[in-house]
Amino acid sequence: MKMTLNEIAAFLGGSVVGTGDVLISNIRSIEEADDGDITFVANKKYLKQLKLTRASAVIVSPQIAAEGKNLIVVDDPYSAFGKLLSLFYPSDHGRSGVAADAYIEEGVEVSPEATIFPRAFISKGAKIGRGSVIYPGVFIGSNVSIGEDCILYANVTVYHSCIIGNRVILHSGVVVGADGFGFSSPGAANNKIPQVGFVQIDDNVEIGANTTVDRATLGKTWIQRNVKIDNLVQIAHNVVIGENSVIVAQVGISGSTKVGRGVMIGGQTGIVGHISIGDHVMIAASSKIHKSIKSGEIVGGAPQMPYKEWLEVEACRSKLPRMRDTLQDLVKKVDDLQKKNI
Repeated sequence: MKMTLNEIAAFLGGSVVGTGDVLISNIRSIEEADDGDITFVANKKYLKQLKLTRASAVIVSPQIAAEGKNLIVVDDPYSAFGKLLSLFYPSDHGRSGVAADAYIEEGVEVSPEATIFPRAFISKGAKIGRGSVIYPGVFIGSNVSIGEDCILYANVTVYHSCIIGNRVILHSGVVVGADGFGFSSPGAANNKIPQVGFVQIDDNVEIGANTTVDRATLGKTWIQRNVKIDNLVQIAHNVVIGENSVIVAQVGISGSTKVGRGVMIGGQTGIVGHISIGDHVMIAASSKIHKSIKSGEIVGGAPQMPYKEWLEVEACRSKLPRMRDTLQDLVKKVDDLQKKNI
């Protein structure tokens, strides 16, 4: 695909600074971009690279200027970059229709406009909506409902009775609806508690590779609209993730915890069960959350503490060896003075 800067600016709703008839044929990072490429700057850390880049054009915010560069000015360069990527590189799944060697049991409803790759297994009573794509090795359990325009990449597993909304993306290795971790007399009899609930994933959710979302003991584990979950995340039984929340890799959320709307959880955070996290909370990476958090709070650390307090603690951490030496010297001096007074 080739477009002029003027055409791209019109598509993005931006304005051109420089030569509008420059032809763009590719999108690349600011370090790799060359003649004919367009790139973007959404972070001030890259202002130095902006001066050095060989790109034919750069997407920037109104706060950024670069003399001698062709620019497209937009309110949100990162969102514009994503929109342009979708235009230059549209999704192509390589086939359409139902493969002859896909295994589809009786009573399955597959839209004529869905795509089922070879060696997918779809159990009885399942429903696959219009425009959805099911890749090889996917297992879909009985009575599962999958909405429209979903993508289930290779080796995704969706256990029985789970509900998947529209425009949901499940990356390879995702497991939806495995049993929650429920046992009575833990550490002794370890009697299994049957997990008879289900998982509901609402519209526009994306879940990264090898993430697991366990079914509820009773009722549902619920991932609400527009939630984005990274790779290698564990979400336990009966957890609720509020709409528009973002969860980064290697987070673990224990059972029955409720996460509010617009929450951001940094990577490698552990969250105990049966607590509530309010709306628009921000949690720093590697935090350990042991109690409920009110809406709008920013926390970090292990155990959790207010964000500014956590920064102060972290700033002191590297000084601890010198502080210990100083304290030992003071203790010795006090001991010496006490001995002299005796």
